[in-house]
Parts: sequence; structure tokens; C-alpha cells
Amino acid sequence: MNLIIDVGNTLVKFAVFKADEIVYKEEFKHRSFVKHFKNVLNVYPDINNAILSTVGQFNEKYIQLVNKHLNCIELNANTKLPFNNKYETPKTLGVDRIALVSASVLHFPDQNVLIIDAGTCVTYDFITNDNNYIGGAISPGLSMRYRALNTFTAKLPLLNVQQPKSVVGKTTESSIHSGVVNGIVLEIDGVIDQYKEQFGDLTVILTGGDSKFLSNQLKNSIFANSNFLLQGLNYILQFNLK
Repeated sequence: MNLIIDVGNTLVKFAVFKADEIVYKEEFKHRSFVKHFKNVLNVYPDINNAILSTVGQFNEKYIQLVNKHLNCIELNANTKLPFNNKYETPKTLGVDRIALVSASVLHFPDQNVLIIDAGTCVTYDFITNDNNYIGGAISPGLSMRYRALNTFTAKLPLLNVQQPKSVVGKTTESSIHSGVVNGIVLEIDGVIDQYKEQFGDLTVILTGGDSKFLSNQLKNSIFANSNFLLQGLNYILQFNLK
């Protein structure tokens, strides 16, 4: 069994895989890592291998703890990957993006795939049907757009994400919802159309925290998968254990 450790800026996600199937998943604050790590090993004593992916700072003592108990791979620019990385600055490519591209290789081999991760940022990653990752794009996510309007203006309020009732905002609040939500939906659809025009046949994956909110609003056909990043990390681990 494999333990996937996905470390974000504030939360840690654990996923336990038996072969390709997730049998357990949880998330928690950094400070409670030791408690949750010991618990998952007690509940699943057959875990032997782990992969650690971190996009921010992570306590070195926690890393040492994992290495003490498990055969652990720390995902970085030097990790062996199941695709050809043609990014012009490969050492700057985020580990989260690496994991998403790896998942696309697992689920959609020999296809042109655009992976859209709608989280803090919206990331676009493209891999060709001959297994070459060539890059993508990064733009602000939903919550970041709401915060930017509040932070960089004197009077606009900070709102929670909400589906606009109309494209025409008739109050300041409804105007913000219309601008932010319709703006990001039209952006995503527009990017998909650009890729289709340039590369022809295209499989599109939508994942990330805001994927459920956005998926039904897009005109393009997509596959929504909330576990795509975790599946990609597990695939990288398996690929390196061969």
C-alpha cells in the first residue's frame, strides 16, 4: 500500500492507495501531522511506500519521521517522471502541476490533454499525444479575484463565491459576482477553444477545489475529477518503484 502526502500552504492531505484505488483520504493542519501520520500507519500497517509533494514550507522533522518509517520519495525536479518534460524552465515547474500531468498520462495515454486545476490559482497544463509536456498558463483563481477587488480598491466589499443570477449586475455585489464568475468561466472556455484550434482533438480535465462549482457552467465538454492530483502522485510513486 502507498501513502500519498500532499502538503499545501495550510493543509496536508493524506491518501492511502491499494494499487490504483483510494481506500482512505483526509486533510488536516500542518501542526497535527505527527498524530495523523501515526494514526494512518496504525490503521493501515501494510503501507510500505510514500511520496511527499509540498508546494510550501514543511517541517524537516516531519520529513525525517516519514523517512524513518517508510520508503519515501520527495517529488522534485529530479524525480523520474512518466512523461517527457519539455518545459523551458523545468526546475521551476510546480510539483502539483507535475502530478496532474502524470495523472493524465495514466488515464489518457496517447492523447492531447489539457489539465485545468481550479484552486487558489487556475493552472493550465498541456501534454501532447506523443507524451511531451510543453507548458500551459497560470491565472488568478476565484477567491483570489474576489480578494483582489477588495484589496486594491477603496470601497468594493469582500464577497464569498456565489453563482450570479444574471449577467447584468444590478447592485455592486451582483456586479462583482457577475464579473468574477462569468469572467473566469469565459476565460476557461476561451483557453479550451484556443487549444482545440491549435491542436485539434483534445481531452480536457477539470480538477481542484472550485471544479465542482465551475464544471456545470462551461460550454466545453470536460472530465471533472477531484482526485486527479492524488492519482498522479500515486502513479509517480509506482513509476519510481518499478
